[in-house]
Amino acid sequence: MSSSDRNRPAAPGRRVFLGLGLGAIGAMALGGCQVRPLYGSLDSAPGVPGVADDLAAIDIGEVTSGSTLDLARVGQVLRNELVFGFRRGREAAPARYRLKIIINRPLSEVGVERLADVPSAYTVTVNASYVLSEIEGDRTLTTGRAFGSASFDFSSQRFANLRAERDAENRAAKAVAADIQTRIAGFFAARG
Repeated sequence: MSSSDRNRPAAPGRRVFLGLGLGAIGAMALGGCQVRPLYGSLDSAPGVPGVADDLAAIDIGEVTSGSTLDLARVGQVLRNELVFGFRRGREAAPARYRLKIIINRPLSEVGVERLADVPSAYTVTVNASYVLSEIEGDRTLTTGRAFGSASFDFSSQRFANLRAERDAENRAAKAVAADIQTRIAGFFAARG
């Protein structure tokens, strides 16, 4: 093959054949995939609750703290996010499940000013352990752990530091709520 033959594009028939072959291989690979909506009821039988109905039937108790810190505000943010995420603004369904959550919140220094040896940034981490159980029979269905982290800058102003820490706690609690909701929805979807 000469150098001029290498620079010429492949024949159109060869490209079409190659494209069809790759398309067939892709179709066979995707043929085994099953895609269905997580919160939908695409194939659920009438009268059988879907994932959204199961989530709306969860009673979320008060979030407790596993540490000596007063984390009532952070726990309330987490609980409010879960209530909205599970019910989506609808009326609460009769409770069939109970969710218990224990949290803690470590604070870590992540940046230090060079000359002053003072922290310049912190990371707030909200760790949560949860237990989902049936109300009738008190049988544990699933357990798990979730965490969320958020950083904030530390300044010389006291109020700004308090507000920045609170905002970071809120962001971390919302991340934990989203993770717990997704895990529990996945549990109900797999249970089918």
